[in-house]
Amino acid sequence: MSTRSASLMSILKRIENARGDEQITIGEIVNLIGQVSFAPLLIVPAIALVTPLSGIPLFSATMGIIIFLVSSQMVLRREYLWLPQWVLRIRANRRYVKTAFEKMHPLVKWLDRRTETRLTVLTHKPLVFVPQLLCVLSGLVLPLMEFIPFSSSMVGLSVALLGIGILARDGAVVFLALVPYALVGGLVWKVVGA
Repeated sequence: MSTRSASLMSILKRIENARGDEQITIGEIVNLIGQVSFAPLLIVPAIALVTPLSGIPLFSATMGIIIFLVSSQMVLRREYLWLPQWVLRIRANRRYVKTAFEKMHPLVKWLDRRTETRLTVLTHKPLVFVPQLLCVLSGLVLPLMEFIPFSSSMVGLSVALLGIGILARDGAVVFLALVPYALVGGLVWKVVGA
């Protein structure tokens, strides 16, 4: 069992069990995770895209902006994450977020049982820039995915897998992330062709 993936599960639990007002902000989530934990800060909005939260108008675009900002700062090797104040102030219903994340527990647990340190050439410099740049590009295209059903969830799954692969130093999971991208490509081709 990967202790790194297990820590991801504990991060989800931390967000789910955080106490406060009925609303939770992006700023609170960043504080719960920590501004130096770039991979989890990349994974959490990506996982949110796979949940029913992705059905909220402009949610995919907002998560895309966050993914773009986090992954681009990973590429730039920044020590601490910076997000604009308007992003940090974005609010969501705390109970809705908890319910949506709880639906992802089976997937996170499944990945936890299967991640291990392997094919680390893909998770260290210089090749680690490949999955990081894929996340940057994903963040840029996510606002466009609002118009293609299910596509934002597929991109979110890919970004989550890339983040987990980087976090767990598991190059096999990085490879696995290419599968949802391929499905999105086929879906876009079908929509454009129609």
